[in-house]
Amino acid sequence: MKLFFAKTSALALIVSAGFLVNTNAVAVDVKLTDYLAYLDVDHGGEQVRIQRIQDEDHKLNDGFAKTSRKCPPFCIQPMKVAPGVITVGEAEIFRFMERELATGKGMIVDARTPSWYKKGTIPGSVNIPFTEFVAGEDSSETIQALEQLGAVRRDQPGWVTSSFEALMAKFGWFGADQKTEKWDFSNARQVVFWCNGPWCGQSPRAIKGLLELGFPAEKNAYYRVGMQMWKVLGLTIVVPESAEAVALK
Repeated sequence: MKLFFAKTSALALIVSAGFLVNTNAVAVDVKLTDYLAYLDVDHGGEQVRIQRIQDEDHKLNDGFAKTSRKCPPFCIQPMKVAPGVITVGEAEIFRFMERELATGKGMIVDARTPSWYKKGTIPGSVNIPFTEFVAGEDSSETIQALEQLGAVRRDQPGWVTSSFEALMAKFGWFGADQKTEKWDFSNARQVVFWCNGPWCGQSPRAIKGLLELGFPAEKNAYYRVGMQMWKVLGLTIVVPESAEAVALK
């Protein structure tokens, strides 16, 4: 997967690690990288500015400050989630946002269950819970999830078509290696999956479920450290508009 994001924003109030941030703030002493001070992304039709908390004495005081959780189920995940799927960090996420996400060629998927999503998500992310990728290939949830990623359902191909595609797939021609009997993934988006962090198995389960359905491994990426490191770095978080949403607790 080639990781390659963003329009400038209007004034917006967003929640970043528990603080409201005015995106028109000028001084940026704590930058994203040595070449990037901040990044503007589209989140649900609104421009949101991703930047770091500028208070250098700020410390986490919520659940993501914990060092230990019972394992199982909260067990440390391997660095490589599956063959052919790359693992990315924040700098790669920023580039992905500037390029694939901004052009519509990519998606960032928050694979956590809705209760986690409502507490805060990474700007630009779409919430598709991991359960929708493991519900069964004929379930309405899985079909809808695949279509959100840009997959196209196919009519049952005939013997001639199947034989031709099997031959072409060996050479990687005509996108035949990105098709199954039920789905065409040749124009599906590049997708970055994430969840709560190295101790969270939700995005790994989503990725593995997707691969079992025939989704190309090279179109997947795994942001392993997820929300845990996103918050440790003081990066902007958006709390979805909901009466049930609790700001980062």
